[in-house]
Amino acid sequence: MGKNGKYILLAVLFGLLVLIRVFENELFYDPYLLFFQNDYLYIDNPRREVFKLTVFTGIRYGLNSLISVAIIYVIFKDKSIVKFSMMIYILAFIILILIYLYFVVNPKQEEYYMFFNVRRFLIQPIILLLLLPAFYYNKLKN
Repeated sequence: MGKNGKYILLAVLFGLLVLIRVFENELFYDPYLLFFQNDYLYIDNPRREVFKLTVFTGIRYGLNSLISVAIIYVIFKDKSIVKFSMMIYILAFIILILIYLYFVVNPKQEEYYMFFNVRRFLIQPIILLLLLPAFYYNKLKN
C-alpha cells in the first residue's frame, strides 16, 4: 500500500471513530450520556438496565478497540505491536468493566467523578491516544 492509500485508510478509520461518537445516542443504550452532560454532581443516578447497559458498553468498547488496533496496524505494520495492543485492550476491558459495574450497581454521589472517568475509558478511544505515542517513542528508540 502506498503512502496515499495509507493516509486514506487512516482517515477512514479515524472517521469511523468519529461516527461512533456522533451517533452514540442512536447506536447505544446509555442513560449516562445525558446524565454526565448535566450537573451530575448534584442530581440522582438515572434509571438503568444493568445488563443492557453492560452489553452496549462492551459493544462500543469492542468497536472502538477493533478500529484502534487497525489504526495501530496501519501506522506501524508490526504484528507484535498489534498483539501487544490487543492484550492491553482485553486486560483493560476486564479491569475497567469490573470497576464500571461496581459504580453502576453501587451509585454514590461522591464517586460520580471517578465513575465518569472510568466510563470514559470504556466508551472513548482514549487507550489509542496513550498507545500511539508510546509505540512511536519505542520505535524511535530502537
